[in-house]
Amino acid sequence: MSLVTFGETALRFVPPDGQRFETAREVRMRADGTASTVAATASRLGGDAVWLSKLPDTPLGRRVVAELHEHGLETDVVWADDDDGRQGLTFYEDAAAPRQSRLLQDRGDTAMATLTPGEIPMGRIQNADVVFTAGSMAALSATAAETAGALLRAAPGMRALDLDYHPGLWSAETAHDTLSDLFDAVDLLFASEDQAKAVFDKTGRPRELVHTLAAEYDFSRVILTRSEHGVVAYHDTVVHEQDAFETAAVDSSGQHAALVGAVLQRLADGAPTDDALAYGSAAAALTRTMPGPLTPLEQAEVERLVESQSDRGR
Repeated sequence: MSLVTFGETALRFVPPDGQRFETAREVRMRADGTASTVAATASRLGGDAVWLSKLPDTPLGRRVVAELHEHGLETDVVWADDDDGRQGLTFYEDAAAPRQSRLLQDRGDTAMATLTPGEIPMGRIQNADVVFTAGSMAALSATAAETAGALLRAAPGMRALDLDYHPGLWSAETAHDTLSDLFDAVDLLFASEDQAKAVFDKTGRPRELVHTLAAEYDFSRVILTRSEHGVVAYHDTVVHEQDAFETAAVDSSGQHAALVGAVLQRLADGAPTDDALAYGSAAAALTRTMPGPLTPLEQAEVERLVESQSDRGR
């Protein structure tokens, strides 16, 4: 079963040890993109996955692809000239309470914002069992939003979208209005609980929220992540719940995308919803124990964690 994802991957800069950029003397640099992390996770867990994107033909653009290749991910990239868009950047300052972490977005005029459907190898989309993208791509430009819609509508299999809402890219109202134009081409919606409530302007318990969103927008599945509280899903009139696995939290930046990648890999292989959610929660838990948004997950570790929970439930 094959998974194709498309979207922008930024370079993420982080000062060490909770420092601020204002005084830091060094930073760590990592590739950070929802679509690429989803594909990399699925690939590491045994899936046939590829990430499509458009990047500037610069050292920064090539740095993104080099890191993704280190994780064994297949990529298919449109390389843009310098005057056809830049490399997106994000700057993250980690902090312990009572200080607040901060994420600064520098993703204006990126190469991915100029992507058109004609630049994408459409055979990849039309032969995929699952096609995935994230709302952060649509936030880049009207062109990117139109391209996202066109590629999703061209997909014959399962079409999945992660809300991936970032206030530094656009407002909740603009995100809702733009993404609503894509929802007719979406079968499966992923979102964190907080992001869903902000973009859809909803309140209520998670079980009610997944049912409401599925009914209002005609999604066949809605999967809501709740960080340390697990994940809730709606499919075929049934609400499914999966507890989070308890792990030490080193870095939570990649846990949501890891969950999405693991869930899609299991669904693409025909697994039932409960099984997919268990694998997703296990992948998220293991990702939290390692630094960076893109981590070297091992399939055997995920399977052992899932099996340990099954043994405790017997």
